[in-house]
Amino acid sequence: MRSAVIWRSGTQILGQMITWASTFLVIRILSPSDYGLFAMTQVVLVLLNMLNGYGLASALVRRDQADRHAQRQLFGMLILLNVTLAAAQIAAAPYAAAYYRQPEVANLLRVQALLYLATPFIALPYALLSRAMDFKHQAQVNLISALAGALTALGGALYGLGVWTLVLAPIALFFTRAIGMTIAARSLMWPSFDFRGGGDIARYGGMMATGQIFWFLQSQADVFIAGRYFSTHDLGIYTTSLFLTQIFVSKFVPPLNEVAFSAYARMQKDRAAVATAFVKSARIIMVVGLPFYFGLAATAQPLVEVVLGPKWAEAAPIVHWLALAMPMMTLQSLFSPASDALGHPEIGARNGLTGAILLPIAFLAGVNWGLMGLVAGWFVAYPLYLGISAWRTLPLIGVKARVLIDAISPPVLAALAMALIVSLLDDILPTMPAILHLGFLVLTGAAAYGAWLLLFARGTIDEVIDMLRKRGT
Repeated sequence: MRSAVIWRSGTQILGQMITWASTFLVIRILSPSDYGLFAMTQVVLVLLNMLNGYGLASALVRRDQADRHAQRQLFGMLILLNVTLAAAQIAAAPYAAAYYRQPEVANLLRVQALLYLATPFIALPYALLSRAMDFKHQAQVNLISALAGALTALGGALYGLGVWTLVLAPIALFFTRAIGMTIAARSLMWPSFDFRGGGDIARYGGMMATGQIFWFLQSQADVFIAGRYFSTHDLGIYTTSLFLTQIFVSKFVPPLNEVAFSAYARMQKDRAAVATAFVKSARIIMVVGLPFYFGLAATAQPLVEVVLGPKWAEAAPIVHWLALAMPMMTLQSLFSPASDALGHPEIGARNGLTGAILLPIAFLAGVNWGLMGLVAGWFVAYPLYLGISAWRTLPLIGVKARVLIDAISPPVLAALAMALIVSLLDDILPTMPAILHLGFLVLTGAAAYGAWLLLFARGTIDEVIDMLRKRGT
């Protein structure tokens, strides 16, 4: 597990550094309207991607036996499913364009349908490598594909392709990953469309897909609603702010959850071990995530100016408030890998249904007050959503709420103290270039957070260091 975490998260960090260098340069070149237009296509794309078969692959990961026949069946299911999804997206393209009143959306969606053709050649190798807890080769492939996507994005922006830059970069990333993963897992085989005996894979994958659809409804509800009521400019401001604040939960937490799912599946018969691992992973993830979120909130103004550029200045208050909502989303995202691996994907589905009801209602009400009303919807709905999900999931894992709260309290208090110190410093610093201003705040925040943990939560630091230093299986 330790080796898997280090490989998966370490190369993820390096890959994201490459991606961000490209992304933030592209953001400076493209306009908010380009990002707003692209966000409209993502609602359809994310919905259909919830059905692309990764749940089927997860079923193979936790299956006791995964012989060649089962692998060929999975490959056949993935091909059949993704070809159907590509056709469905092409058919839905004109209707999506009509909903948003943006004809270009249809053309973008038609080209984005190519992504589904690569998915079977990613999902099958993912399942085989995850069963073997081989995240080293996955990580290497992900790093190479991130570089391919970053170079494509930067080249497209410099060449003046506008919104098409945002379409072509993921295509380059997906196809590079498909080739690399297939080679790494040696998974090229003839698919089987005889699905007899593969009912357990289909049932498990179907239940996970149900939960993912509910996840789609909650995660895309804000963009779906705002896309109808906001201009492409305002939607671009909101979605780019959301991208910035969700960097940790959307880029770093999912790879760790992949490792966690494989690990929980291996130890599923030892609930005490699962409970201990869950609490420990939540604590370590929060140690890293909370200073990011609270630091982002405290430095929103100079950070937006430095990273995104002056034309994105109106995103600063959106970034500030969204960053404060993201710790709830991060903790929520840790529940499903544990419940899924323990053979109860219906728990994740029920939690997803809860979010799919609460969040759209909050966003639909908030959109009447513009961008800040949409942001307020997060603070109305997410505490309820997180509380209900914890009530359902923690007893299954074998963790008491009090134990989880005690585990994450040290980083919460340290991050709050850091944010307060950084905010006070921000008020008294003299006028200076934005990059120097941001540098002072970041260094002060890092020092304050580290000092607080050293004084009041030394055990938490020792635990993180211990995980990084030790070697073995």
